[in-house]
Amino acid sequence: MDLLAGMAIFARVVESGGISAAARDLGLSKSAVSKQLSALEDRLGARLLQRTTRRMSLTEAGAGFLEHCRRVVAEAEAAEAAMGALQAEPRGVLRVNAPMTFGTMHLAAAMPDFLARHPQVNLDLVLNDRLVDLLDEGFDVAVRIGRLADSSLVARKLAPARRVMVAAPRYLDARGRPESLAELTQHDTLCYSYLTAAEEWRFDGPDGEDCVRVQGRLRANNGEILLAACLAGSGIAALPTFIAGPSLRAGSLVRVLPQYENTGIAIHAVWPTTRHLTAKVRAFVDFLAERFGPVPYWDA
Repeated sequence: MDLLAGMAIFARVVESGGISAAARDLGLSKSAVSKQLSALEDRLGARLLQRTTRRMSLTEAGAGFLEHCRRVVAEAEAAEAAMGALQAEPRGVLRVNAPMTFGTMHLAAAMPDFLARHPQVNLDLVLNDRLVDLLDEGFDVAVRIGRLADSSLVARKLAPARRVMVAAPRYLDARGRPESLAELTQHDTLCYSYLTAAEEWRFDGPDGEDCVRVQGRLRANNGEILLAACLAGSGIAALPTFIAGPSLRAGSLVRVLPQYENTGIAIHAVWPTTRHLTAKVRAFVDFLAERFGPVPYWDA
């Protein structure tokens, strides 16, 4: 770094015509500029400038070295300009991680609109339901659903998420409709295995938070599998409305114990605190917040 600073100062001294002028341009003292030049000459083992009280001129070694310095400074200025453009306009590769079911059901339809809006962004979207390490795996941003506990990430809420109990009408016709949470122990239930306590269902009810331990007939780490099993009449599932919403509207699923639901979760965009919020990340997060909003379309 000392070498690069010395090269930049040397080039500025030559171009401005002297140490005093260079010091003014750089916001440094004359003595600081002189010390940098002397240190650079000592490092190179060659005199770059002939300096007298009246004039300054390049030595033969200085003239040759000056061309290298100018190229280095020009490259640095070009890099700085490129970074400025990157911050000002979304561009480049954007690596995004998101949950599988939310990705296939909602991001898949949204991404063409995002790419059309930002033609200089290339999107690398990876879907899985495991909790990835954004820094280690090189992701710029992730979509996460649930309660956030990782304080090393910056988060922005994109939309609320509601978790409700649903079943197919034919299952309820065959097994009966539970009238209380306690009665769920007598039913076949479908459990999401990535929950911390997959077989302990917690909901907000008329008297506050309540919970019940269910007997999971099927456990799966993917919401679409649980949805398919629920539609087939295999049991009662506790699903987010972004998964169950279309089936509820179509009548192929109905609410079970509608006075109970889980509203303490949300959909967030998260990114590492150690990275600047680039224009491409900001544009992506703003787009998703606009797309899903405070009242998401699946709850309409």
